[in-house]
Amino acid sequence: MEKRIKTLSFLTTLMMLFVLIGGAVVTKTGSGKACGDTWPLCNGEFIPAFTISRLIEYSHRYISGAAGMLLLVTTILVWIYIKRKDAKWFSAGAGLFTVIQAYLGAMAALSTPTSIVKALHFGISLIAFAFTLLLWLVFTKWGRYNTEAAAQSLRKMSVGFAAMIWGTLIFTYVAVYFGAYVRHTESSGGCMGWPLCNGEWIPSLDGATGVIFTHRLIALALFIYTIVLVMIASTRYREISQVRTGTRWALALLVAQIFSGASVTFTLTSDWYLLTALIHAILIAGLFAVLSYLCVLTIYAHFAHKSYLSEKNNFPS
Repeated sequence: MEKRIKTLSFLTTLMMLFVLIGGAVVTKTGSGKACGDTWPLCNGEFIPAFTISRLIEYSHRYISGAAGMLLLVTTILVWIYIKRKDAKWFSAGAGLFTVIQAYLGAMAALSTPTSIVKALHFGISLIAFAFTLLLWLVFTKWGRYNTEAAAQSLRKMSVGFAAMIWGTLIFTYVAVYFGAYVRHTESSGGCMGWPLCNGEWIPSLDGATGVIFTHRLIALALFIYTIVLVMIASTRYREISQVRTGTRWALALLVAQIFSGASVTFTLTSDWYLLTALIHAILIAGLFAVLSYLCVLTIYAHFAHKSYLSEKNNFPS
């Protein structure tokens, strides 16, 4: 049964990624109102008249619904057959944020959504995807952080370094929301060119230029912060393979994300814009998920350290 649940959790993760990509396609193509002010039906119909925009919007709803049903089945099986508490928490978290995501999607369809609501919808989708990925990782070699051998390594992690990892996740989430805000306010054209903005290192910060330039500054600060995180992980915690590898993956994805952001700028007026924008969204989903995994390791490090202190002081663990 565990192998079947592992397969289901992987399929759920894949479907949640498709949901995230589909949402980005809906936004980039301006198809959000293709079904009018109705939800879950499209213009009051189960199978609406065909247009490209309706196909994009309604297929996104179908995929979201299928992902929700698959997650429900997976969650039920996890709670019945899997004893690991983290698997149950991950499935519950994925379910909770999927429901919130669906609610925000319905709000966007039934009313005129603000840029903040649209950005929030993407941010919640990101959390739902991260939870499903964490659930799948439980059944892989990356989920072996609950063993005694792993505890011996993880208890060496300092509180300060754990706080840095959580800081990176929060910092990334802020950057995600600001990036979504850039997209939904159509501010991407505020800075033509990269790395310069309109031919200047520090441009005028009015309107769309100020919005996109601030997003670039946030990305630069996050890049520097992540480099420091990787350096510490590679020197002080190189024996903790999950942490060392995870931080390097985070940096690699962040670098790819930055260059994909540059490609979005260069393709704003070309046929390649949708593809580069989707790659940008996929990379940030991967980065957020990797950082979420590292945060899970910090939680286990905390409990491993508490257990060690308890044993050292002859208290029952």
